[in-house]
Amino acid sequence: MRRWTAVGGSNQIVIMGAAGRDFHNFNMVYRDDSLSEVMAFTATQIPQIADRLYPPSLSGALYPDGIPIIPEADLAEFCRIRQISQVVFAYSDITHQQVMHCASIALATGADFILLGPHRTMIKAAVPVIAVSAVRTGCGKSQTCRWIAAYLKGVGLQGSGLDASALKERGLKVAVVRHPMPYGDLGKQAVQRFAHIRDLDEANCTVEEREEYEPHLAQGALVYAGADYQRIIEQAQQEVDVILWDGGNNDFPFVQPDLHVVLLDPLRPGHETAYHPGETVLRMADIVIVPKANVAAEADVQNVIKTARELNPGAFIIRAGSSVYLEDITAVRNQRVLVIEDGPTTTHGGMAYGAGYIAAVQAPAKEIVDPRGGAVEEIKAIFAHYPHLKNVLPAVGYFPAQLKALERSINNIDADVVVSATPCDLSRLITVNKPIVRVAYEYTDGASPSLADALDHFLIQQGLR
Repeated sequence: MRRWTAVGGSNQIVIMGAAGRDFHNFNMVYRDDSLSEVMAFTATQIPQIADRLYPPSLSGALYPDGIPIIPEADLAEFCRIRQISQVVFAYSDITHQQVMHCASIALATGADFILLGPHRTMIKAAVPVIAVSAVRTGCGKSQTCRWIAAYLKGVGLQGSGLDASALKERGLKVAVVRHPMPYGDLGKQAVQRFAHIRDLDEANCTVEEREEYEPHLAQGALVYAGADYQRIIEQAQQEVDVILWDGGNNDFPFVQPDLHVVLLDPLRPGHETAYHPGETVLRMADIVIVPKANVAAEADVQNVIKTARELNPGAFIIRAGSSVYLEDITAVRNQRVLVIEDGPTTTHGGMAYGAGYIAAVQAPAKEIVDPRGGAVEEIKAIFAHYPHLKNVLPAVGYFPAQLKALERSINNIDADVVVSATPCDLSRLITVNKPIVRVAYEYTDGASPSLADALDHFLIQQGLR
């Protein structure tokens, strides 16, 4: 157990986080506040984030030695010994009940427990901003962002119903600003700009980063990310007509939206009011999209629509679909298949399966192989931590050793073919002894009133058409 020196003080703060919202809240509210002192960040959800340092290059003049990042498990002891006066909760996709468990730990030490809101933490951009959020990880934000970016840029998108010839009149310059995933050298990741796939290689991006960035780059959109979003927005707005905020987990945006699009999930009815800050973004939404309406039970679609109308009666509600495409169905049909799914969606997002499993079943595969038997120890630990996972292998690679463990597991598992539904190209990162067949999944707009209708109205309002 760690031991810290007691110091005491009038307003000593710990920020609870997961290497994203916590850093942003610090940058926006506390970095230049001489009346407060942030003593530490805590870390959870993401492996190997704890026991690092928020570096002096980001922490500012008041913190010349940087700020330590400690495991969340050490919160209570740290608060008591360091006489912490406030604990700031700053991460997402956690049940309301779990938030209050965290509050109870903080309150029991004598500290205040607080949440910072949008007014104190949002950045105002000089160009129009469309933000995409969701009530849970895995609702379909990424595919919706890709669709919106293609629509704004005036390009076609395979499987989406977008026809490039009908969109030429738009041709807007778009920067996708992605919710942070700074898993490497935080100082070097203050502001990241990606225009080509090779930029991801040069930045040593993880699987999780590539899942979000590669599809946008493939359709010609700029991608910005990093740790210092004030600087990111200042740079991005200089070269585009529209900023598209691509949210992470179920967090609310870091940048003030002129149009806020929020996704529900009819495959997980009831989750829209059970998770923080998912319920918050639902109540904030200008547009509520119910994707996957083509595969969900109609009763569940109606239930989430009913909740949306009750919580946000002024929102524009859209029913939409999600289409799954297997690049080579003949390579999968009647084969023993190992399914690899998007990591965050199936781990802390709580989904037992995703597009890869659906595509393999529809092929149909002869068998969906249980990946747990062939998994190496590092991957077995993930299955132990997320016991709802039984028939799919989450694509994890937050750090090189974990990526290597994923590679070894894939090679160990007895299967004929791999069906990979991670949006990134795993073959660029690992070498496996089985053929990989990729799965694509895209947003498909509904009948009027549609997302296209809403975007057209927005563009006219903003003088962009």
